[in-house]
Amino acid sequence: MIGDQLDSSGRCGSLLDALRALGSALVAFSGGVDSAFLVAAVKESGIPYLAVTALSPTMPAHDLEDVKNMVQDMGIPHRFVESDTMDDADFVKNTKDRCFFCKSSLFKDLTTLAQREGFAVVLDGSTTDDLNDYRPGMRAKHQFEVISPLLDAGLSKEDVRRLSRERGLKTWNKPASPCLSSRISYGEPIVIESLRLVESAENKLRRMGFGTLRVRKQGETARIELTDAEIPRLLDAALRKRVADELRQTGFKYVVLDLEGFQSGKLNRVISVQASRS
Repeated sequence: MIGDQLDSSGRCGSLLDALRALGSALVAFSGGVDSAFLVAAVKESGIPYLAVTALSPTMPAHDLEDVKNMVQDMGIPHRFVESDTMDDADFVKNTKDRCFFCKSSLFKDLTTLAQREGFAVVLDGSTTDDLNDYRPGMRAKHQFEVISPLLDAGLSKEDVRRLSRERGLKTWNKPASPCLSSRISYGEPIVIESLRLVESAENKLRRMGFGTLRVRKQGETARIELTDAEIPRLLDAALRKRVADELRQTGFKYVVLDLEGFQSGKLNRVISVQASRS
């Protein structure tokens, strides 16, 4: 463990050297643990930079507030840009390449902005963990020559959390918060009404005291994913009824609990099954 910590710290030094060699950068900033650490590292490197966040209905409202607070707390140059992802028919179809179309739109806009503002490169916060799951957005990154300094430095999500904590970043233990479209089953069109539906359902569960969670929309069914520690709470009949009633009032007809618990990217299983059959 100590050796791993020293190794990741050494890679962080290499990261700063690599950032300085870039000269200047525009940084894709979602407010998550990875992009927050990347922005902090770019700031520490001393190169000119601009953090940019894309505004989209797929972004949870609480993440938007987090971004605003972080920009103020970290004292970073920042800009919001409007995303037109919801106007992209290929994205709205919600195929297995959904993230490719979303990231293509984002990186196209950021690359154009970087060129106009005179920044040498566009950076994103991908880590080595992103190599271990289905990530069609990585294709878009290569297409637009976006650089991933954390990945290039060999840093994992665990490394980033540890280094963030050492630097006093509030995001060091922030749960992953992917875009709302990741809650919609592949094949169901991504429409604003569905995005608001799952966001409202998740917010209601948080107000009941649940922490890390997902509400997956599968047709008219809300499939709730909770951590193993919180699943036993729903053994309480009164709370279970309250959860079901609240989510039905939100707009779902059926409410079910996923007995396997929370797992990021679980909807990607259908892709693995399809691939094995082809």
